[in-house]
Amino acid sequence: MAEIIQRDGTWTFDGEAVRIVPGREKGVHPLRQELGERVVPLHALAGIAFEPRRKGGSLRLRLRDGACPILRAANGRLKDAADPYQLAVEKDRTGVAEYFVDEVRNALLVERVPSGPTDGFLLPGPAVPVAGGGGDGTASFDGKTIRLTWNWKAKEVKSSGGPVTFPVSEVTEVHWMPAIGLENGHLRFVRGIPGRSSAPATAAEYDLYALDLWGLSKKEYTAVLVAAAVLVRLPGGPEADAGDGDGATDASPAELPAPAPSPAPGADAPPADDHDVLLRRLRELGELHRTGVLTDDEFTAAKQAVLRRL
Repeated sequence: MAEIIQRDGTWTFDGEAVRIVPGREKGVHPLRQELGERVVPLHALAGIAFEPRRKGGSLRLRLRDGACPILRAANGRLKDAADPYQLAVEKDRTGVAEYFVDEVRNALLVERVPSGPTDGFLLPGPAVPVAGGGGDGTASFDGKTIRLTWNWKAKEVKSSGGPVTFPVSEVTEVHWMPAIGLENGHLRFVRGIPGRSSAPATAAEYDLYALDLWGLSKKEYTAVLVAAAVLVRLPGGPEADAGDGDGATDASPAELPAPAPSPAPGADAPPADDHDVLLRRLRELGELHRTGVLTDDEFTAAKQAVLRRL
């Protein structure tokens, strides 16, 4: 097992999945704290990297395209601090981070996990009920019904009618955009006939089915969690019929149906070159232990993980 514990959170790899537990200290992005623990199965990964910087660095998981509904809803617009698949690494833990990368990469190599896009989500959406937003209101979703509640900053066209409630079965599209520069963001729900709907021309501040996000608080980023939870439950989606709106959380990744990649001939045993990689890794671990980068416990756990693969 490989594990790295940082202020931003804790990442653990057991050979089959990377378990991500966000930190709870002040300064950890609210999106990551609201999302909570995340388990990323090995077959959902396209790669992993450690990006060194002057004061430490950053661990970054690269997921296969289409594997995660949160990344699909965000469409590349998450800031690094909000990305649940990044971990800030302190300078004295860079050696552990590099070891973590090697463990995951070796597993991807041994299991011959494809790096291409997936046919469907390999991770569940955020657990429901979920709420998020800011700007002129808050969006909440219990698995079946979406509710938009306005605050005192909302335009009269919204506040005069009170909260807006509608079933997810009426939604054909969901769009999330963070505030960028002087441009407001939004969380917009499009209702209509599947395949014939498009985002309305009405600005989000006047749209009864949209939040107008101003970018004044990091908390506004939690709106993407609502978008992701709705996305996987759109009519015909993988979780469209899941849950009964009683607050039950989503199934864990291990319980989600996901086709395993077809093994190539001879995939049961790792190539001979892999053994050389593992032996070289043992020597590197010994050096990290001698220089004090790895503690006794970390070295023992890391060595056992390598020996199991020989």
